[in-house]
Amino acid sequence: MSERSAGVSTDRFADYGRPRRVDGGLRARSARGAIGRSWWSRRFLEVLESFALGTRLTRGRSYARAGQVLTLGITPGRVSAVVQGSRPQPYQVSIALEPFPAALWSRIEAELAGQAFFSARLLAGDLPDELEELFVAVGAPLFPAGVDELTQRCNCPDFAVPCKHLAATFYLLAEAFDADPFELLHWRGRSRAELLDELRARRVEATGVALPPQPVDPPSDSDGRGSTVDVVAPVGAARALVGLSATPLAEAADRFWMPPVPLPDRPPRLVTGPDLLLRQLGAPAPAIGGPGLLERLRRAYRAFGPAER
Repeated sequence: MSERSAGVSTDRFADYGRPRRVDGGLRARSARGAIGRSWWSRRFLEVLESFALGTRLTRGRSYARAGQVLTLGITPGRVSAVVQGSRPQPYQVSIALEPFPAALWSRIEAELAGQAFFSARLLAGDLPDELEELFVAVGAPLFPAGVDELTQRCNCPDFAVPCKHLAATFYLLAEAFDADPFELLHWRGRSRAELLDELRARRVEATGVALPPQPVDPPSDSDGRGSTVDVVAPVGAARALVGLSATPLAEAADRFWMPPVPLPDRPPRLVTGPDLLLRQLGAPAPAIGGPGLLERLRRAYRAFGPAER
């Protein structure tokens, strides 16, 4: 449920102004246009916009690009940030999303380990597009289904949800997913190391093939100098193939043109209301009809209904 901190003074808007300049803040990599390059970051922002947060999110875009976010931390179930606004004291921001319980993660890991396609991609450090569908099928959707699943808090005096400090955090969070897609899974309750260790263990159990030792940091001698150890570790594409069972040539030839995982009849599509775009854009200028035109368009959109694709 979306919440705001209580105990705010009645003159909360008296000292609003330009945000204080920050040196060394976290600055969005995108200087203009859309934020988010990978499918998981774009999908995350798309979901937020489907909650009619599009126009509210844009309030924080300039904050994200100006480096007003001082810190950003992701832990299971919670994103925490410190954002500098117009007041001397930075604001404390948190965005909570319920992590998956251990039993559900066990089911997810069993499904991932059971399909070589997902095991190889994840062990290679990639989150394939099809991953979202697998999580939904297991009963663990990666992204929130409604805004009420997110608990948004900021101790600024603005009652809007999200305020520009929360919105800036959402944008920086999307870029954090660009930099490391496993942060999305970490938010949902599994760190990269925990997930990949579990997948390796399950692949070994399923195939009986022992994995080569992983690279290790050289230990220190008693005099503080580093010593070296001979470690044979897979590199490049071999990292993705470690532990996968060999397939007989005849079977591989028969299955050459088949997809590695069953394909859906139709690609997954976000279900939204027919007037979503109108809610995001707001009322047009009075010269072309203003709110009255917006309401007429809304009735027309609802009458036509969602377009079939």
